[in-house]
Order: sequence, then structure tokens, then C-alpha cells
Amino acid sequence: MAKRHEDRKPGQRFKRGGKAEADAPKKKAARKPSTKLTRAMERAAEARSTRKKATKRAPVRGSARRAEGLVVKPSSVFDGAPKTADGLVRLNHFLAKAGVCSRRNADELIATGRIEVNGEVVTEHGVRVDPASDDVRFDGSRLQPEKSVYVLLNKPKGVVCTNAAHEQKKRVVDLLPTIRGRVFTVGRLDMDSEGLLLITNDGAFAQEMTHPSYGVSKLYSVIVRGRLEDDHLDKARGGVWLSEGPTGGMQLKVDRMTKDRTYLKVTLREGKNREIRRVFAKLGYPVASLKRVRIGTLNLHGLGEGDWRFLRIDEVARLRDLARSDEAEPQPEAAPPARRRKAKKAAKPGRKPLPPRPASRRKASRAAGKR
Repeated sequence: MAKRHEDRKPGQRFKRGGKAEADAPKKKAARKPSTKLTRAMERAAEARSTRKKATKRAPVRGSARRAEGLVVKPSSVFDGAPKTADGLVRLNHFLAKAGVCSRRNADELIATGRIEVNGEVVTEHGVRVDPASDDVRFDGSRLQPEKSVYVLLNKPKGVVCTNAAHEQKKRVVDLLPTIRGRVFTVGRLDMDSEGLLLITNDGAFAQEMTHPSYGVSKLYSVIVRGRLEDDHLDKARGGVWLSEGPTGGMQLKVDRMTKDRTYLKVTLREGKNREIRRVFAKLGYPVASLKRVRIGTLNLHGLGEGDWRFLRIDEVARLRDLARSDEAEPQPEAAPPARRRKAKKAAKPGRKPLPPRPASRRKASRAAGKR
């Protein structure tokens, strides 16, 4: 009679036909590889052990960045419409376009005699050169104008936007090891802020993206401490008086509120230094988190923290069209807060409107004296 399930010992199996094995079957021993395969595996292991580990290269700083990288190539930057009628450009402008340094630092290089033009050392400022035919050398190396570069970067926290070579903290340009030449950030995000940042070597493009007269909008995701009240929202929208003058106002949208936090979407068309943080700090709501999520038509889609990519030609053209269009015109400058409060009170029913504000108290007193 075949054994029942209850009669089976732990780990014991039954053979077909009702006979059970006395002990559980042992696992088959692993098959040893052949001699040839063993030798091949030994050689591979030896090669891995002797192979040198790749060392992380330190970021190249200063003008030495010109010596490495493979992205920025010499290009006829000055072709087409010349900077002057005769086709010549200032020497410091040429050095900046060649990726040596900024125009201000280029004047120092010229004064110290490190620049040669057609075999002659130039130490005077204001010298102009022909980019197509003149031989310009820096410390003996011939220079050529570089192709314009436009980079979109998702800046992480703890990274600074300066290009100073003596900076000890990690810089934005250190995140771009494959780009040679001098590049700089378009505007800035402070060390505690994160999000979209443009990097280029095109000064005209940077001017169009940052100057308030062009009014390219930038969207920020902001978290402030505390529950933002309606009157403070109105003040932030209308403009707040800072040390350098009144702000031009900002567009605000409250996403949600918690017990001790307010989540906002802030749109700016101007860029004073740390404007969002300073405005909300003055209103009594310190900023806990700030992230730039959009610049014009560009957003964070597909960019992880610390990642970057080159802008396409159509993206650059769209940004420039936006800067030159009527839609990007900045809002009129807001009046000082004290004047706005008086005007708000005078606008109530039963009160007389305020008279027009004189240009200055001195002019007003002179006009009263003449009367």
C-alpha cells in the first residue's frame, strides 16, 4: 500500500509508482568548466585586477579650459554684418569671442604685453583687428573666434554661478567639462536656489534674456514659511521698495496652503539680485524653497538635477523673438508703497483724489515762492 502524505518525513519525496526515497535527493554538483575556459577566466580576472582605475579629473579653471573639450569649434562669428563699417573689431572683443577671458580681463592682458597682433606685441587699448586676416596670439598661441554656444542646465543646490578661479565651492562651469572656452551664466541663481539656468558665450543673447527692457518671463516654484495673507499678496504684486528702489511687481498664483507653508507660482520679468527672497522676507515670509521651472518657452522637461543639454537653433530663435515681441514688454514701474497706500485711501467713496505729485520738494517750494 502506498504511503500516505502524513507518513512522509520532512524533506522526503515519493518516486513514481508509490515508492518513497529514504532520503531527499542531493543537489547535483556544479559542472566544472573545461581547462580552456578556466584559463580564459583566469586571464580576464588578471586583466581586471591590473587595469588602472579611471581617476576623476579635476575641473580645469580659468583660460586653461580652452585646451580641452570638443564641443566649441572655431567659427566665422564675425562674418555677415560687421561690428564696424570697415569690418574691424576691438581687440578685447576679439579676445572675449576667442574664449580667453572677459573684455575687462582682456584689457589687463593687453596692458601686460601678453597679446601679439601680426607678430608685434600690443600694449595699447582701443586697437582694432580684422578677424578674417589678422594673426592674433595669446602667449604664443594663435586665437580664433569660437562658435556661439547655448546651454540649458538644471542647476542643483550648493552650486554657485561665478566663474572666479579662486572659488572654493563647486561652480556651474565645473558641471560642463566637455565645453572648452569661456562661457558664463545668463543671470544668476543663488547657492540655495535650483532650476533652469542658461549658459552661453554670446553677450548679446545674455543681454536680451536678462535686461528688463526685453521682459522675458521666468517662472519660479516658491515655498514660503507661513500662511500668506491677501494684503501681503497685493503688496508683492504691486511692488515692494528695496534698497535699490521699488520692484516692478510680480505675478503670483497660490497653489495651496498648509498650516505653516504657502506654495506659490511666481512670474518675473525683471531680475534684481535675490528679488523673490528679499520681497517675501520684507513681508515677513522667509523663502524655504525656490526653483526656476521655466525661462520663456523652455522648461525642465527631460533634465534631471545637474543635467544639461545644448539648445536647438529654433529654441534660440524663439527666445530672441520673444524678447523682441510686444508680448514680452515689462510692466510699468510700480509707485513707492507709501504713495500707493495714500492713493488707495483716497480712492474710497467720499474722499477727494490726491493731487499730482511734484517732481521734487525743492521744485515745489520754488514754484510756491514765485506765486
